[in-house]
Amino acid sequence: MASISRMTRWTIVAASVAMMAAACSSGGSDNKTDSSKGGALSGRGPITLATGKDTSGNLQNLVNTWNQQHPKEQARIIELPEDADAQRQQMVQNAQTKSNAYSVLNLDVVWTAEFAANQWIAQLPKTQFDLTKFLPSATKTGEYRNNLYAAPWKTDSGLLYYRKDLLDKAGITAPPKTWAEMQQDCAKVKGVNCYAGQFEKYEGLTVNFSEAVESAGGVVVGDDGKPNVNTPQAKEGLNFLVNGFKSGMIPKEAISYKEEESRRAFEKGNLLFYRQWPYAYALSNKKGDSKVADKFAVAPLPGLSGPGAPTLGGHNLAISQFAPNKATALDFIKYLTSEQTERANLIASSEAPTLASLYDDPELQKKFPYLTTLKASLQNAKPRPQAVRYNDVTTAIQEAAYSALTGKSTTDQALADLQTKLGQLITP
Repeated sequence: MASISRMTRWTIVAASVAMMAAACSSGGSDNKTDSSKGGALSGRGPITLATGKDTSGNLQNLVNTWNQQHPKEQARIIELPEDADAQRQQMVQNAQTKSNAYSVLNLDVVWTAEFAANQWIAQLPKTQFDLTKFLPSATKTGEYRNNLYAAPWKTDSGLLYYRKDLLDKAGITAPPKTWAEMQQDCAKVKGVNCYAGQFEKYEGLTVNFSEAVESAGGVVVGDDGKPNVNTPQAKEGLNFLVNGFKSGMIPKEAISYKEEESRRAFEKGNLLFYRQWPYAYALSNKKGDSKVADKFAVAPLPGLSGPGAPTLGGHNLAISQFAPNKATALDFIKYLTSEQTERANLIASSEAPTLASLYDDPELQKKFPYLTTLKASLQNAKPRPQAVRYNDVTTAIQEAAYSALTGKSTTDQALADLQTKLGQLITP
């Protein structure tokens, strides 16, 4: 692939995606299904895709390919805010008014239970998706009560991005596996901040808090479905972040970091290590836009005594219960989650695919050396609590973690309060 010109490569990618778009539209039926397989998904015509801000810049290309093949079933992107909480708020408001403005919803994986329980999204027919080809962890995030409500589209797992050039210069031959090793590495590299993640009071803080707790051997919610966050292990994890801010290991400005703020800080050369999703890999390697292009690598997140426990992230595609053209929406989802389309999107954006075979493709591994690391990370990733009242759950986590990080409460008090609150919100 490296020997093929950029224009030729994109021609090949576009052609393969176009072929799949045509294949997805073949058959001519309305893809109606009986109620035992997910309800009737009928109606053909224009559709919309409600999604958060497309930081990859590639989504419109995928939609354009679909539109070229479906002149009577055009898809249009409705771009919602960059912030995940604001995206959810707009989708919920749309559903509560039974608006048909959104056809396909790009849902964060933790929203499935809430949207399905409230009947805001239609059940999908499992028979029309070969779920054996998807990563099991990704498929599970689209299910509610053993039924499929959202098709796995993009998966995610936290990774440690690090300045390989600076570690090499300091004589450090491997990325850290523990928090202590990371701090030791930072002491050897001068002139750059040590570590950051996403610590603003939003969904990213829930993720970073959960990863710290799990990486110290604790849990937020146990396998029995009950909250168990007021433990010595959870305290050790939260203290890693709290003490990081106190000691200066984590820069003070990181308290306002979301994904994009932390990415920009890393690309400006301000961070030695930081926690981020896979999507940033391609963006940070853009020459001219990034000062760290070709100077960084990724590794599993470190933990207290060994590799940490990343949080499972990602996005799934669901059909609004109030959309008029559900058959078209279903075909559009099958197109976006097809092997050709997911492959093309990976090449263009570095966003993690949900199809397992792509992680083992030698050509893709050569282009994206982190794929093997990412697959291993995904296999170890821990899901956030599945709860119908997830918005209340994540708000409680954010409030407790932020209070501790900013010194408004001790870690003991924050975890005790959180245990009480989660006990009121989560029913096993």
